[in-house]
Amino acid sequence: MVHYFDETRVQELLSIPELLKGVREALVALTLGQVLQPLRTVMPIGEASANGLLFLKPAQLGDALSTKLITLVPGNAQKGLPTLLSTIVLMDPATGQTLAVMEGNTITAMRTAAASAVAADALVPRSPQVVAMLGSGVLARSHAHMLRAVREVSEMRVWSPNAANAKACALDIGGVACASAEQAVRGADIVCTVTNASAPVLLGEWLQPGAFVAAVGAPRPTWRELDDAAMAHWVVADQREAAEKESGDVMLSGAQVAAEIGEILCGRVAPPPAGTTIIFKSLGQAVEDTVAARLVYRAALAEGFRP
Repeated sequence: MVHYFDETRVQELLSIPELLKGVREALVALTLGQVLQPLRTVMPIGEASANGLLFLKPAQLGDALSTKLITLVPGNAQKGLPTLLSTIVLMDPATGQTLAVMEGNTITAMRTAAASAVAADALVPRSPQVVAMLGSGVLARSHAHMLRAVREVSEMRVWSPNAANAKACALDIGGVACASAEQAVRGADIVCTVTNASAPVLLGEWLQPGAFVAAVGAPRPTWRELDDAAMAHWVVADQREAAEKESGDVMLSGAQVAAEIGEILCGRVAPPPAGTTIIFKSLGQAVEDTVAARLVYRAALAEGFRP
């Protein structure tokens, strides 16, 4: 019988320190060519006017094989439903047998934020940081949590086009709501763009020199969160190929990817000089889901779970 892990059980089993370590190792392995992972498959779903999408994201790292099914339906927000829903299937690559099926929203939120935190840990000074969140959903909350795991945060600012959502998120993460994106970004050391935007919400002229931007949204070639001025800075990606073929921020601005974060983590590429404004373009790599699902499964086994 295939075991099913719901979101509550995933939350109980997923260790933040272990996830940070696992995502860091996965990003290095991706750079070193130790991961089997094609680019994601994307298919329109539902009515054409609904702009719904289905993403399929498989990857294998060592003894772990998984695929994640993701649906993105922007109209769900008006129905009181999550705009993003996901399911992860964890398999044994030696036999092809399914080991577990997991609800994937917690893993998606936490592994995405873990990748941003790993990049920030490698590239941001070890001093108290002012953080700006552009976006007020699940990813804003997970990023606040993960960034606090790697850096002291002196101030957390939140902006959303929906002021009520910004206030609710700010309350949840111990931050302050801002009336505009510019107000949130001006003077911030770390900026996280975690929106469903298809047009820029972050302008480069707002960024202070030496800021670190975790550009997390806009995973499609025609979508953007950052304008050309922001993308003119030093760009590091979770994966170069994904950034150059899937990221509207990179493709439409003509930006050049200076390095993969894995190259910096393993010492292949030196980080830029202190004071450089850095854009970390995160597309959300499938191997991050794989290592997270394996961590959940192993934690269950350690507690006495028997498949």
